[in-house]
Amino acid sequence: MLKNVLAILCLAAVAATQTKPPAAAKLAVKHEAPSPQATPGNGLPSEGTINAFMQQMVGYNPEVTWRIAEIRPAVVPGLSEVVVVITDSKGSNSNKFYVSADGKHAITGDIIPFGAKPFEQDRVKLEKGVNGPAKGPAKAPVMIVEFSDMQCPHCKVVAPTVEQLLAQEPNAHFVFQNFPLPNHNWAEKGAGYVDCVGRASNDAVWKFIQKTFEQQESITEANADEKLKAIATESGANADQIAACAAKPDTKARIQASLALGKSVGVTGTPAIFINGRMLSGGAPVELLKQLVDFQATQANQKQDTAKQ
Repeated sequence: MLKNVLAILCLAAVAATQTKPPAAAKLAVKHEAPSPQATPGNGLPSEGTINAFMQQMVGYNPEVTWRIAEIRPAVVPGLSEVVVVITDSKGSNSNKFYVSADGKHAITGDIIPFGAKPFEQDRVKLEKGVNGPAKGPAKAPVMIVEFSDMQCPHCKVVAPTVEQLLAQEPNAHFVFQNFPLPNHNWAEKGAGYVDCVGRASNDAVWKFIQKTFEQQESITEANADEKLKAIATESGANADQIAACAAKPDTKARIQASLALGKSVGVTGTPAIFINGRMLSGGAPVELLKQLVDFQATQANQKQDTAKQ
């Protein structure tokens, strides 16, 4: 699973899990073009500084590479948020840390909402912004949103847990949001197919998602269209129409909107599950998820009862 947060001081420990002893060669560094916000004079750390920091943290191991995914102001004034994708022999993980205004400290861990209604802001954002396939009563007291990536192995593992939860909570409203990760080479294409199948048939899309996860290991960047079209047909959709839809700019814009929505509520990896705005790790057991759904339903019903008085 792509973890939401990995303590930057533990990055060296992650690299140390490699079996090959580190050599003196320089670490191969991959990074994207500078983020629009990461410009001189705006208070954000530069890519050069972040790369130098990362070099000191994990540079002793030539098998570890990283890519700077994002540099932006954090939700807390005075802090910058940095997201880096770290890759080793076991795969890639998206990691987030914060940098103080003076540029002298890196802060790890989650910045969580606080107040009498700590999850309300994200709940409203999600309620207004979701655009993925949905099932369950539209006016349900509890909305469950999952941000997922069709190429993500852990999303595949978590899928049965989500289905088990929904079977136990038929009165909840569930939305599947696309969040294709940049380090997955056919994930964005898969997201386009999910979006188009979902708009064509709300029955077919759930079959499509399940079958794609089942065949995930056999899908590659080279055969993605062929495989996804076949799965679309198996799911009861018109494969040619879905493939044409997935390639349209409008569909790509919808995927970008879903990515932006996820980032706005703190998603950096998949799967990420929200229950009425409260984010949970995709690895949470179904018992905990059900407890939280029931708790939120009780809270919502109490709110309605109070409003009627």
